Amino acid sequence: MSNMVQFTSDNLLFIVPIATIIALIVAFIFIRQIFSKDKGSPEMQAVSDKIEEGAMAYLKRQYRTITIIAVVIAIIIAAIGFIDDFKNYLNYKVAIAFVLGVSCSILSGYIGMKVSVNSNIRTSAAAMRSLGEAFKTSFRGGAISGIAVSVLSLAGLFSVFYVYSIWCNDMTLTLHSVVGFAFGASMAALFAQLGGGIYTKAADVGADLVGKVETGIPEDDPRNPAVIADLVGDNVGDCAGRGADIFESTAAEIIGAMVIGLAVFKYNQSLNFIYLPLVIMALGLLASIVGILCVRLKNENAEIIPALNKGYYVTMALVVITMIFSCYWLLKDITNINWVNFAVAGIVGIVLGLIVVYVTQYYTGDHKPVKAIAQQSESGPATNAIMGLSVGLESTVIPVICIGIAIVVTYALGFFSVNGGSFTLGLYGTAIATISMLASSGFILAEDTFGPITDNAGGIVEMSNQPKKVRNRTDKLDAIGNTTKALTKGYAMSSAALAAFLLFAAFFEIIAEKNDTGIETEMNHVILSNPLIFVGGLIGAALVFFFTSLAIRAVGTAAGEMVQEVREQFADGLIMKGQKEPEYGRCVDIATRSALKQMVVPAILPILTPIIFGILYRYVLPKEFQHISPYAVGGLVMVATIVGILMANFLNNGGGAWDNAKKYIEAGNHGGKGSFAHAAAVVGDTIGDPFKDTAGPSIHVLIKLLSTICLVTAVLYVV
Repeated sequence: MSNMVQFTSDNLLFIVPIATIIALIVAFIFIRQIFSKDKGSPEMQAVSDKIEEGAMAYLKRQYRTITIIAVVIAIIIAAIGFIDDFKNYLNYKVAIAFVLGVSCSILSGYIGMKVSVNSNIRTSAAAMRSLGEAFKTSFRGGAISGIAVSVLSLAGLFSVFYVYSIWCNDMTLTLHSVVGFAFGASMAALFAQLGGGIYTKAADVGADLVGKVETGIPEDDPRNPAVIADLVGDNVGDCAGRGADIFESTAAEIIGAMVIGLAVFKYNQSLNFIYLPLVIMALGLLASIVGILCVRLKNENAEIIPALNKGYYVTMALVVITMIFSCYWLLKDITNINWVNFAVAGIVGIVLGLIVVYVTQYYTGDHKPVKAIAQQSESGPATNAIMGLSVGLESTVIPVICIGIAIVVTYALGFFSVNGGSFTLGLYGTAIATISMLASSGFILAEDTFGPITDNAGGIVEMSNQPKKVRNRTDKLDAIGNTTKALTKGYAMSSAALAAFLLFAAFFEIIAEKNDTGIETEMNHVILSNPLIFVGGLIGAALVFFFTSLAIRAVGTAAGEMVQEVREQFADGLIMKGQKEPEYGRCVDIATRSALKQMVVPAILPILTPIIFGILYRYVLPKEFQHISPYAVGGLVMVATIVGILMANFLNNGGGAWDNAKKYIEAGNHGGKGSFAHAAAVVGDTIGDPFKDTAGPSIHVLIKLLSTICLVTAVLYVV
């Protein structure tokens, strides 16, 4: 199969570089607009400088750790290429793509961090003048991050794909090599998301338990030694971590869809099945930019949520239009294919994203579940915790039903797009649904990064003792930011669910290529009634639980050190009397050291588990059973994906509900701040923090990393 990538009017691939160039121009204009704004008073700048210093110091040390591990893995991948049985699937080309994936992921996190720490101070200064200006500054700052990460993902992947198509001169070998890019992105994202989540929650828990509960001082009070570490954590967790997460999501899912497109190519001999995901994402990037430009407040008293919703709906409408156009243009001339079915599948994926976002909003917003947790807080921390667990568990039901319906419908649409039906086209229908959902990722990430920027802005205003009206403006923005961050997690979870199924199928396409069979034949071998495959499923389920345990424990360990440090600084009473300055640097250093130390084992776990398990089956079992190895690994990935989707949803929504129940009480309900119910809600929020900001988001990456590592190493398990 000798096929090089070419730019023609039939495949619309020229849209990819055009879209990235336009996006970079818009991002550059936004940067000029934001960086031209003033940075406020010297007191505000002093706080901002401490945040930036701590954030960049953490990133530098984290990226050093990731780089060392990535180099070791790349060397191993390249070395395996010297073994004849594996050289077409694992070799130095895959290793290079892996390194590029890691590098682009690191760069996406760095950009997200750099933009955030330079936008927060300017948002604080803008809040001194008007809410509208502060909102525009913070949202445009988030937009820079969203656009930059989307460009890096699309342009980075497309560049590697284009160069490798020339280098390999074979589409199968090209895609097998480019899979390394997705693996690199997934690995770096897990470290970034996990490490950032441990850091931010260790600092947050330490600041809240000692500052707000034991000492009774407000949030972001400059007397709290952990407050700078807490503000730094917002950046390393919600900006650098989430940026790497979204980068990994788009890269992995585009490659997964392209691998499924390769299977369809064998059925119908059209490379447009491979190119279509790239075109949809490129046009989706342009749609996100238009949506971002539509977000603005008409006046000081205008509501922010409707303004954001307007941009979101514009983005979604344009994504639908461009996706339908893409399906029509690339698939219309392919014999016997009904392109309309794939366009409808894309719409189903977009609708699924909307539904899951609104379900998330119901369980984590100002609605019955959150109010029920607040009500139970009047009885104490125990009943608060019980109700929070109940809400989190309940919140898994509707999203799973919707995801299940979406997979069945999109598979059926693809299957019946040709007379007589086709298994591979059925999978391709789900692939188009997944890509269509992700096409709006630029706008979604803009909303997500808007959250920590406004949170930091509020902290800067509080710590520099600005007038109350300024804090009221940043508090209003922060409240909206908390909502957008929660919605983004719902979006990430639903896209991860479809993506994991997609990558699972792509894994068996590579197995089928090695065995010279069909993808349907290989997937049908994953029968959980087979005890050897059932064991793989058990290990996959246990892996998710063990990973979650390690992530939550890491926060508890790091938070324990932080609490001890803050208590020691408060012990002599001099800070509270204003006779001594808090030593912020010590808390920042504790959070940094703890996060980096605690992230390594849980991040390595999902890389080693399927490899060790598959190799043991392949080389240790009796010869009669060794052929089961790839199907047992498939069972491991499949069950881990199912359990991971449920666990991530439970952790994200349960933690978000606890957080907003606390905020609901702080707004004056059930006794307000300082009441017995408030103290109970703070305890519940402390439990929920590692759920929603560390373990939950990390599981999104975990289930995709499991699939990408198996995509890369699939050849190791085939007899």
